[in-house]
Formats: sequence, C-alpha cells, structure tokens
Amino acid sequence: MSEEKAAEVDGESHPFYDSLLDGLVGTWRVSGKIAGQEINQYCESAWVLNHQFLRVNFIDSETKRLRDSGDRQERAEYEALVFIGYDNMSERYVVHWLDVFGGRFSETIGFGRLNNENSIKFVFEGPDGPLHNTVSRNPSNGTWSIIIEQKDGQGRWTTFAVETLHRINSTAPITS
Repeated sequence: MSEEKAAEVDGESHPFYDSLLDGLVGTWRVSGKIAGQEINQYCESAWVLNHQFLRVNFIDSETKRLRDSGDRQERAEYEALVFIGYDNMSERYVVHWLDVFGGRFSETIGFGRLNNENSIKFVFEGPDGPLHNTVSRNPSNGTWSIIIEQKDGQGRWTTFAVETLHRINSTAPITS
C-alpha cells in the first residue's frame, strides 16, 4: 500500500479522538502492586502531537514530590512515558511504552483493541514473551485499573501488576 493511500485514513489531517481515553486525561494517584511490591506513583495524561497520541507519564510519588519542591533528584525509581495512538488503517490502538529500563524493554510496540466500551487490551510480543496490559475505566467511581499479565517460562499466564488510578483533579479533558 502506498503512503498516499495510508494518508487518506491516517496522518496529520486525521486527529485521534477517543471518548474512552478522554476520560484518562488529567492527573492521578496510582497505587497497587508490581511484581509483588507495593507502589505509589503519580500519573499525568494529555493529548499531544496534533491530538495523535495520548501521552501518559508515570513517575514514582517520591521523585514527583521532590521535583515539585525544587529538590533536584537525578534518578527516578520508576518513570515511564507512554504514547497511545490509533492506526486507522489497521483499526487498532498502538502504544509506545518508554521507561527507565531502557531500549531493550521498550523496543516492542503494543497493539490494542477494545475489550468492551470501558476497556482496552494491549498486547506486546517482546523478547521475553507475550505480555497483556488491560486498561479499564470504572464509570461508577471514576477510577481506572491497569492489569498486566505475562506468560512465564512454562507457558502459564501470571499477573505482573495490578494498579488503580484515582483522579487528583477534576479538570475537563485537554484537547489540542
């Protein structure tokens, strides 16, 4: 397929609007467990790059607190920049997950589809095997959940992370 054909359904003249992801715009307190360890993080999400991607920035709460107070901290225990977009030609979500673990763990792009009207299941086929990351909105209380499952060496699916996002502010979705 030519670039011209793809540009008819994707590209700068086709911003990405998604009512489910609009609900994730804002600032969040994140709590839960990753690899069996309790976590407390901060998350901020906004539409970027001509409304082509939702940028989701995760950072551990202590580093965020120190940065906000003006205390210089060089290394975050955990920080990630996640970019969620949509490929209209393939009719699926795309996700680029970049974090403090570097290029090897960020080389795989994820693809996603709606599970239901409140949930997207992203699939990553990485060097260590498949990983599923399901992001879900709970409309009854306004929280979001993230459940990450991975296949172990014996071919069994195990839960790697369970996180809950609680809104810190109540700003309307940011659009650009």
